[in-house]
Amino acid sequence: METDGITTPFGRRAMTLGMLASQAIAKTVPPDASVDKWKLYRWLCEARPKLGISDRALSVLNALMSFYPKTELSGGDGMVVFPSNAQLSLRTHGMAETTLRRHLAALVEGGLLMRRDSPNGKRYVRRDQQGSIDEAFGFSLAPLLARAGEIENLAAQVVAERLLLQRLRERVTLVRRDIAKLIETALEDGLSGDWMRYEAEYRQQIRVLPRVPTPETLSPILACLEKLRVEILKCLEEQVILQKTAGNADQTERHKQNSKPDSSSDFEPRFETKQGGDAEAEGERMAVRHDDGDEKTNGRYSQWPVDLPTPAKGVHPQPANVSDALKPYPLGLVLQACPEIAAFGPGGAISSWRDLLTAAVVVRSMLAVSASAYENACAILGPENAATVIACILERAGHINSAGGYLRDLTRRAERGEFSLGPMLMALVRANEKTARQAG
Repeated sequence: METDGITTPFGRRAMTLGMLASQAIAKTVPPDASVDKWKLYRWLCEARPKLGISDRALSVLNALMSFYPKTELSGGDGMVVFPSNAQLSLRTHGMAETTLRRHLAALVEGGLLMRRDSPNGKRYVRRDQQGSIDEAFGFSLAPLLARAGEIENLAAQVVAERLLLQRLRERVTLVRRDIAKLIETALEDGLSGDWMRYEAEYRQQIRVLPRVPTPETLSPILACLEKLRVEILKCLEEQVILQKTAGNADQTERHKQNSKPDSSSDFEPRFETKQGGDAEAEGERMAVRHDDGDEKTNGRYSQWPVDLPTPAKGVHPQPANVSDALKPYPLGLVLQACPEIAAFGPGGAISSWRDLLTAAVVVRSMLAVSASAYENACAILGPENAATVIACILERAGHINSAGGYLRDLTRRAERGEFSLGPMLMALVRANEKTARQAG
């Protein structure tokens, strides 16, 4: 039978209050108490973060439990196992002896094992004449049986927290998808709204997402993202309702509402053509084309180094509307002509039309182009072409005194059918190629 009372460790190992508490708890195990040792081990694996033990220590404990001959730990039996370090090393896949000792000490300090050291510190067993265990020295598994209920509760808490974290991560993923697609839809349809701010708030919340999230860190981020989604949905729903109420049976195209159309309070100056002047004369007044691709500026605006197609004298082109917006040019051609705008895309690069639309909103604000001017350009040219024009203006920003006024003039020309985006892009491509050749 086992020695009664409290046992102290052998050699230089000091007795601690934790060891004393573990032995006191082990003595409270009722004789009829029992638990399946492998079910208990699964609970230990689940509750490992709460117990503060490593996975290597659990592998050592697994090896120790394998030396217990019965499947169930029972309070009526002696629960002392006494394998040598060599045998433990074999069952822990060749773990070094120093590593074994370190993890065994961690299990004892964590209150999962109890030492029953012999007078000489060796692990062995004394048997009676019938071959039954009379006295054993080694590691007692009694603390595991005593704390079985606590370990089961801790494992249940860890499982519940893991399920909660999984649901929170799923909700964050859904909200992120909703916000990204709603902003993309608004930009593609040219709807009015502070989409720049929404995009900035969205990316700010994404940046603070931790690499190893917990329910405590995800909950406030999810609340902010859901609030932002509600705000975006409200902005979109208001415009959709206004569009539905503004439509009738004879006119079903989408209308854009602008509270201050062509207002004199816009930040950029207006460009007005002279009364009685034709488009060709006006184009000659704005810029003079040179063979080397540069231009001489006359007045407040600089003209692009391209010849914009103008109607013949006496021919009055028909105005364009939203449904007649030009088809966008290939994105590769736009980026080849306007490489400067790539730095303003998400992550400093542009890989899709959505990235270009987002970058155009940023550049529009940087160039002091009013929202009404950009919205009007989106309505006449289409969102993709309006973003392309912004990219072209950015390329020639040093030669244009008022980007907003220039954008309004180009929009009016496009509405009259006097503006083509293709020559502008090709001129910028040729200018970039010429600069590259000179640099090479």
